[in-house]
Amino acid sequence: MQLIVGLGNPGEEYKKTRHNIGFAVLDSLGQKFTVDNTWKFNKKFDAELIETKLMCEKVILLKPQTFMNDSGAAVRVALQYYKLVPQDLLVIHDDLDLKLGTLRLAFGAGSAGHRGVQSIIDTLHTKEFWRLRVGIGLKRGAAESFVLKPFSRLEQAKLKKTLALVAHAVQMIFELGHDRTQTEINKT
Repeated sequence: MQLIVGLGNPGEEYKKTRHNIGFAVLDSLGQKFTVDNTWKFNKKFDAELIETKLMCEKVILLKPQTFMNDSGAAVRVALQYYKLVPQDLLVIHDDLDLKLGTLRLAFGAGSAGHRGVQSIIDTLHTKEFWRLRVGIGLKRGAAESFVLKPFSRLEQAKLKKTLALVAHAVQMIFELGHDRTQTEINKT
């Protein structure tokens, strides 16, 4: 069983921002890999989730509703509930140091200043989980205001391709394993 977490902020005002690409990715995965694609709110986790199967393996897609900087609380409760260990966790999040469309898969890495990832590290007391960093465009100006801006019209087409690329990367993880997928993704 795998827990795939997309990081973002709840609420309509954040829905189309760069910082919410983790939620956008999970919405895309829900459409691609589920029949129902109905997100259910789980009060215990303070998160929306979908349970599905990918390559015959049970997968939980989770969107914490705790706001980005407190994502670790929802992740910890979900891991405990499903009796999973951090190594069963894949966190998908934005990265403002990567060009839009660039992906990087890593295990055991630090937060690189991403507060949502840092919340998970602090709450789980470990960095020993998988992260899929999704480039949102190279930062222009202050980081906080940049990540809370929506993608430009020109970037929208690239965003669609990026979401498809991430879905393919997740599928590769289940077909080839994390290590081989990491080699393939990170060489581009």
